[in-house]
Amino acid sequence: MAGIPHDHYEPKSGFEKWLHSRLPIVSVLYDTLMIPTPKNLNWMWIWGIVLTFCLALQIVTGIVLAMHYTPHVDLAFASVEHIMRDVNGGVMLRYLHANGASLFFFAVYMHIFRGLYYGSYKSPREVTWVIGMVIYFLMVATAFMGYVLPWGQMSFWGATVITGLFTAIPGVGASLQEWLLGGFAVGNATLNRFFSLHYLLPFVIAGLVGLHIWAFHTTGNNNPTGVEVRRTSKEEAERDTLPFWPYFVIKDLFALAVILTLFFAVVGFMPNFLGEPDNYIQADAMKTPSHIVPEWYLLPFYAILRSFDSTVWAVQLVEFVTFGIVDAKLFGVLAMGAAILVMGLAPWLDTSSVRSGRYRPMFKAWFALLCIDFVVLAWAGSQLPTTFTSWVGLIASTYWFAYFLVILPLLGVLEKPTLAPATIEEDFKSHYGNPAE
Repeated sequence: MAGIPHDHYEPKSGFEKWLHSRLPIVSVLYDTLMIPTPKNLNWMWIWGIVLTFCLALQIVTGIVLAMHYTPHVDLAFASVEHIMRDVNGGVMLRYLHANGASLFFFAVYMHIFRGLYYGSYKSPREVTWVIGMVIYFLMVATAFMGYVLPWGQMSFWGATVITGLFTAIPGVGASLQEWLLGGFAVGNATLNRFFSLHYLLPFVIAGLVGLHIWAFHTTGNNNPTGVEVRRTSKEEAERDTLPFWPYFVIKDLFALAVILTLFFAVVGFMPNFLGEPDNYIQADAMKTPSHIVPEWYLLPFYAILRSFDSTVWAVQLVEFVTFGIVDAKLFGVLAMGAAILVMGLAPWLDTSSVRSGRYRPMFKAWFALLCIDFVVLAWAGSQLPTTFTSWVGLIASTYWFAYFLVILPLLGVLEKPTLAPATIEEDFKSHYGNPAE
């Protein structure tokens, strides 16, 4: 697909020409900053800069914390307390890192759901979307391993429960779990492995983020109308776009400042609001907490995991058909993985020819239910298992899969979209008028 026509970097001085012929780094930075961006982007497009900030914050604070952390079962909990009490700025560093993970996931969910609503996964951006979902999956893995490191009660038992899920895999499950743990139970080898991977994966994520940015710079950015930038001439492209610098950079920085004001208020005044009190108790293999739950950002998928127990008829049917190979435990694991997978398959499950949800009346209603469903799943995952919460979780889990596997494909056939504007310029003028007048 041809790029959007625009001015490219031209070296002027002798040094610039010399450097450009050997390492065109200035050209890459210039083209990144001056990339033509659809002029009608709304405030839901600010999450990219928030995610970039969060990734940088997690890497920087994580490196400093690693200098003082000891990955040993006898010393890990004490080393975290040492960071909090004795290291200069240790309290702030630890709370920035812990709450930074929450901001990271909040921003990524806003980013994902914005993409789902405005059809950012549709052609030609399928690869960009898939890379984004891989990044999300690695974020989940990194967050889970990081949650184990403080070696509190919730850390230890969370690791025990989640790694125990691997035993549900027929044939190789027990061996896979033993390989992951480094032994037969959660212990020192497990902590060392999780610490190493928790340190490594953010750099893998950073590389994939670069690939993600490169991908959408190649295809161009989506926008609220879903209408593509005109590429037949530079003049037409300029009527649909504005340079990323300074227009969108300033807008993004303003939004980031507002969000960071709220973030630092949480870090400064209520840093443990989203944490679990049990994780301030040192891990004890002889005492099981009354309620084992992951961090809030993993609760929706945790709810899906435990909703499909042996009392659900679908689970019983699958277990009967597979002669017991797929039992309730394995079914729950597969359902949890499939809940993320179906989001990644959205480009191929959505059959509508209209990209943006703005012009899809039926889609809007079903998508609103999906957003509510996600919150309900998070609530169900946070509650003690009862008959009521189990039914709520099962109904919410069923809708999650129904939306992607049934509703989304059918809407493309049944729905009658409204008329979208012919160009981005037309949409911009309808909202802001003609600046030239």
